[in-house]
Amino acid sequence: MSRIRFIVTSLATALAAVSAATLAAAPPAAAAPLAAAAPPAAAAPPEAAAPSGPVSAPAPASVPAHVWITTPDGADKLRDMGQVAFGGAPVTAPAIVVDPTLSFQAMQGFGGAITDSAATVLYRLSPAVRAATMRSLFDPATGDGLDYLRQPIGASDFVATKAYTYDDLPAGQTDYQQRHFDIAHDQAQILPLLRQAEAINPRLQIIASPWSPPAWMKTNGSPPASPASLVGGRLIDDPRIYRSYALYLLKFIQAYQANGVRVDAITVQNEPQNRTPSGYPGTDMPSSQEEKVIADLGPMLRAAGLRTQIFAYDHNWAEHPNDIAATPPDETADINAYPQNVLNSPAARYISGVAYHCYFGDPSAMTTLHNQFPDQAIYFTECSGSQSADPANTFSDTLKWHARNLIIGATRNWAGTVINWNLALDPSGGPHVGGCGTCTGIVTVGPGDSATDNAEYYTLGHLARFVKPGAVRIASTSFGTTGWNGQVMDVAFRNPDGSTVLVAHNENDNPSTFAVREGDQAFTYTLPGGALATFTRLARPAGPRRRTRPARPTRAAPATWRPAPWTVTPAPATPPAPGRPPASTFGSTSAAPSTPGGSSSIPAPPPATTRAVTRSRPAPTA
Repeated sequence: MSRIRFIVTSLATALAAVSAATLAAAPPAAAAPLAAAAPPAAAAPPEAAAPSGPVSAPAPASVPAHVWITTPDGADKLRDMGQVAFGGAPVTAPAIVVDPTLSFQAMQGFGGAITDSAATVLYRLSPAVRAATMRSLFDPATGDGLDYLRQPIGASDFVATKAYTYDDLPAGQTDYQQRHFDIAHDQAQILPLLRQAEAINPRLQIIASPWSPPAWMKTNGSPPASPASLVGGRLIDDPRIYRSYALYLLKFIQAYQANGVRVDAITVQNEPQNRTPSGYPGTDMPSSQEEKVIADLGPMLRAAGLRTQIFAYDHNWAEHPNDIAATPPDETADINAYPQNVLNSPAARYISGVAYHCYFGDPSAMTTLHNQFPDQAIYFTECSGSQSADPANTFSDTLKWHARNLIIGATRNWAGTVINWNLALDPSGGPHVGGCGTCTGIVTVGPGDSATDNAEYYTLGHLARFVKPGAVRIASTSFGTTGWNGQVMDVAFRNPDGSTVLVAHNENDNPSTFAVREGDQAFTYTLPGGALATFTRLARPAGPRRRTRPARPTRAAPATWRPAPWTVTPAPATPPAPGRPPASTFGSTSAAPSTPGGSSSIPAPPPATTRAVTRSRPAPTA
């Protein structure tokens, strides 16, 4: 994992600050449970004298929105702020217009990874505390409801002791038939935790990725004179090796299934263009080799009757300059075109989508690929949190960066998943052998028999607790950018039951006021500086339906559906205020930073929002 990172994600400023500046239409109702049922119905209006003549049907009652907030100072963490009512009065603030009649990708889930390191620290907890921690992470009713995990196939850069694969042999030996394949290592802790997670959340899905094939398959591990190594090197260019590696991956899927864990998707190499991993397993795999492995694996999966999907690439939004510099002269066609090359190959018939990481580039690369290959799913599969230079800023920095780039940036750019990295680490960011020395987990285990939720827990929660299986992203205007421009950015979803979810992040350090519009109804809200908020709204009662433009086809979109609460007639975007960039309308969020244009209310982002993780890579630009 070529890791250098930014970490940002958290939720809203204090309730006191919000109460003073937030609800223009109605004060918040009393706090309700996070998995709240329908908000109280509006009070009936007083009786009036019966009118003479024909009586028209009453207008449908306005359905209020419910608000949850996390603030960068941690004073509010997924705090229930009650309801905000819609009204017909004109709004003057910049308006987010949400249109559920225009849909985009189906959402698959949100989560992290039970790495060897994560499993090790979770097993340091007492059984009762470990069970409570797992419920907090996976329970869809009382916890975050995480429902998508990315599992390493063998060792990653986060192992407690040493790197391993499932077919390690003495130097000079081979095992083309995988007769020595054995997942005993994972049976002690990793598989029990996966089964526990699925028992808590039965909708759990898993995508699996290898960091390295067995060393005997690699150019730096095969000669008898060389010590076998999982760090670096390539697959030996031999048809027997490609077929054996594909068989190795097939046996992993089958072995996990035999142990009660279904693998829904797989990539054939983690970060294939990371040519110089820093002391941890990794493999330089050009697109031509990935195509050969997939061409062997696809028919094997079908012959075995497995529905496991294959995803290509599994690396950064853009290729890192260090990797570009190390590209062999005859492979320059892979530079910033690796997934496109694989999808243009004969192996594409076995590929269901493309996976991305966050450590270089920006999320708009996923929209570029979608426009080129609209039938391919896009998953976002890895981004770690990281300690700030000043640890006191870690929660704030992580909240903000993750909110911009993952929670909103990735989903506005066609990602069907948002998956962080380690589910749990210890207070030192370990254990690990090589690799990242400043990474953070979704939770921190310790000191003692305790677990603490980190900013990643709350940023993921703003999606996972509210965006349900089968949800689709829907159109919404957005003023902010992943590159930071001090505005409010957002993303919206429609759940299968017709309810809608709007997730908004205030990029500014100061409170920002904006409106949310649906048809001729709107509300105004003031979001604290740096805060992340989720607005939910139940579906309107059934009533007369209006014709709408058809939704953009998505794999999970139902054939028919009832208009959701953000049923809006798209109106012209509110003209940007002086110094504001134009709103991004209905599509992906621009990743290019915008100059605030001299607006004194929009300070430049603090240096702390761009931080490096101690890795073999420099940090990505914010």
